[in-house]
Amino acid sequence: MIANATAIDNPLLIGKGLPPFETIKPEHVVPAMTQLLAELDEELAKLEAKVTPTWDGLVEPLDRLGERLTWTWGVVSHLMGVKNSPELREAYETVQPQVVQFSNKLNQSQPFYKAFKALREGDDWSSLEPAQKRIVEAAIRDAELSGVGLEGEKRDRFNAIQLELAELSTKFSNNVLDATKAFSMTLTSKDEVDGLPPSLTSLAAQAARAAGEENATAENGPWRITLDYPSYVPFMQHSTRRDLREKLYKAFVSRASTGELDNTPLIERILELRKEKAALLGYESFAELSLASKMAPNVEAVEGLLEELRRASYEAAVKDLEELKAFAAAKGAEEANDLKHWDISFWAERQQEEKFAFSAEELRPYFPLPQVLDGLFSLVKRLFSVTVTAADGTAPVWHEDVRYFQIADETGTPIANFYLDPYSRPAEKRGGAWMDDCIGRAKIYENGTSTTRLPVAYLVCNQTPPVDGKPSLMTFNEVETLFHEFGHGLQHMLTKVDYAGASGINNVEWDAVELPSQFMENWCYDRPTLMGMAKHYETGEPLPEHYYQKLLAARHYMSGSTMLRQLHFSSIDLELHHRYLPGGNETAVDVRKRIAKTTTVLPPLQEDNFLCAFGHIFAGGYAAGYYSYKWAEVLSADAFAAFEDAGLDNEEAIATTGKRYRDTVLALGGSLPPMEVFKAFRGREPSTEPLLKHSGLVTAS
Repeated sequence: MIANATAIDNPLLIGKGLPPFETIKPEHVVPAMTQLLAELDEELAKLEAKVTPTWDGLVEPLDRLGERLTWTWGVVSHLMGVKNSPELREAYETVQPQVVQFSNKLNQSQPFYKAFKALREGDDWSSLEPAQKRIVEAAIRDAELSGVGLEGEKRDRFNAIQLELAELSTKFSNNVLDATKAFSMTLTSKDEVDGLPPSLTSLAAQAARAAGEENATAENGPWRITLDYPSYVPFMQHSTRRDLREKLYKAFVSRASTGELDNTPLIERILELRKEKAALLGYESFAELSLASKMAPNVEAVEGLLEELRRASYEAAVKDLEELKAFAAAKGAEEANDLKHWDISFWAERQQEEKFAFSAEELRPYFPLPQVLDGLFSLVKRLFSVTVTAADGTAPVWHEDVRYFQIADETGTPIANFYLDPYSRPAEKRGGAWMDDCIGRAKIYENGTSTTRLPVAYLVCNQTPPVDGKPSLMTFNEVETLFHEFGHGLQHMLTKVDYAGASGINNVEWDAVELPSQFMENWCYDRPTLMGMAKHYETGEPLPEHYYQKLLAARHYMSGSTMLRQLHFSSIDLELHHRYLPGGNETAVDVRKRIAKTTTVLPPLQEDNFLCAFGHIFAGGYAAGYYSYKWAEVLSADAFAAFEDAGLDNEEAIATTGKRYRDTVLALGGSLPPMEVFKAFRGREPSTEPLLKHSGLVTAS
C-alpha cells in the first residue's frame, strides 16, 4: 500500500487515466520520477530474468512497463511545452539524465532483443496478426538503432551521446522560447502603428497592459509588438513603417543567436554527436540512420523528390518576386527595385489585396473560433460519421482557456476525447502548433477481463487570443493550422488497432505521419465546409460569395515561393545530416548560404541565423526528416484527389470515400506499412501530379 500512499501525495505517480493537471506542481517532478525509475528498474531486472519469447511473455509485460514511464514523463514533457516555468525547467533538467539512462537500458536489453528475435523465428510467428508482426519487427529494428549490438566502450560512448543530445535539445528549445520572449518593441505614437489592423492594435495594447502599461488602449497605445506569431506576422504584413519592419524582421531571424541564449555552438555539437552516433551504428551519416525507420528508401530518393519539386517551383518563385517588384514600383515605392526580406510580406499583402480585392484581415470577423470548430466537427461527421461534442468540465485542464471534447461513433458510443489549447501564451508556451498523445488506444487486461482503453489527444495551437471581449477571430491561415492538427488527432483517435505499439500514430513512419494532417487542410477550400463555418461573429451573416471566390483564386498566390521555402528548409536539414562535416572548412551557416543559391530567390541576410531557431530539427523529431512534410504532401494531395474524383458535391460518394479513408488511413495506424495502407485506400501507388495541381504548379512542371 505504500506506493498508493505516495501516489496520493504525488499526482504524477497515478500512472493511468487523465492527468490531474490542477494538482500537479513542479516540485512533484523530481520525487515522482526518482521513485518511478527505481521501481521500473526493479521490474526490468525481474522481467529480464524470466522473459519468454511469446506475445504474452514479452510484448505485453514490456508494454505495461513502458506505459508507466510514458504516462508520467509524458505529462511532464507536455507541461514543458504549454506551461513552461523556471521551476519546471529545473526539475525537468534534474531528472532528464536518469530518464535517458533508463531508456538506454531498456532499449539495449539483450534478453529482450534475443526474445524478440526468437519470437520472430519461432512457431508462434505465423499465428500473429499483421499488427503484432509489425510491432515485433519495429522492436527489433529500434533496439538495433538504439545500440543493442554495441558492447563495452562503444556502448558507453553511445549512451553518453544519447544523454548529451537530450540535454542539448532541451536547452535549444528553452533558448528559443527565452529569446522570443526577450524581445519586444513598444510603440507610443500613431505614426508608428500606421497601417496596422484593429485586431493587431487591440492585441498589442493588451500585451502592453500585461507588461504593466495599465492604461494602454487600442486607440491611443502604448502598443507592444513581440516576436510571437499573432503579433509578428500581421505587423510584417501591414506596418507602413519600413524601418520598424526591418527592426522586427532582423530580431526575428536572429533569435537565439547571440549572448547567453546563442544556439550556434549547440547546433555544431548536436550535428557532431549525431554523426558520431550514426557511425557507431554503422551508418555513413545521420540521414541514413534517420531513414532506416522511415518510408523513403534512401537519401537519393528524398533528394530526387525535392529536386523534382524544386524544378517545378523555382521559376514560379522567380516570377513571383518580379511581379512583386513591378507592383511595388507601380505604387511608387522607393524600395521597389531592391525589395528586402522585410518588404516581402508587406508588398505581398498589398498585391494580394489588390489582385483578389480582399485582405486576410477582412476575413477574420467571419472566423470566430467557436464557429470554426462547429464547421470542423460538421465536416468530420460528413466524412467519417463521427460526432464531436463539448465535454468541458469533465477533465482537469492546465489553463482556463483549455477545452475538452468527446468523439462518438455512428451509434453514439464514445470512442475518443481530446484537449484543445488554442491560444498563444508567449510567456509559458512554445510557438508553433502540434498534436501529442495523452492516452493511446489499447486493449487492457485486468483481473481476467479485457476493456478497450480509449485514446485522448492533445491539440495545441498558438492562434490569436480573444481580445477586448471579442472571441478569438482567426486568420484563414490559423483555420488551416487548426484543421491540420485535428487531422493528426483523427489518426490518433479513430484508430481501430488494439495493440498499443501500433495504434493511432504509433509505429507510423515519420514521413507518412503528415498525410492525415495535410489532407484535412484541403477541406478549408471545400465550399460546404467553408461556407458552413464562415459567418460574421456579430451579425451571423454568412461569408459573401465573392470572398469565397477570392479565397479560391488566392489559393495559388505565390505558391511557387511557398513551396520553395519548404524545400529550402528540407534541403538544409538533409545536407547538414548527410554530407556536412562539423568542425570542417564549412560552417552550418555556410551550408545554408550554399543551398540558398538554388532554393531561394532572395538570398538570406548576413545576420539571418534562422538555424538557431530551427527547433523542428534541433529540438524536435524532424532531424533529417523535415522533407517528411513534402513526402507526405504527395500522399495527402493524392488522397484528397480521391474525393475530387468521386465528386465533391456528391454526398453519397463523399460518404463512401470517407468511410474507405477512415477504415484505412485513419483506422490502421501503424499496423501495416504506410504504402500498403495508401494502396488499400487509393488502389494504387501515389503520384506527384495532384500535389503540383493543388499548388497551381502543374503547368510549370
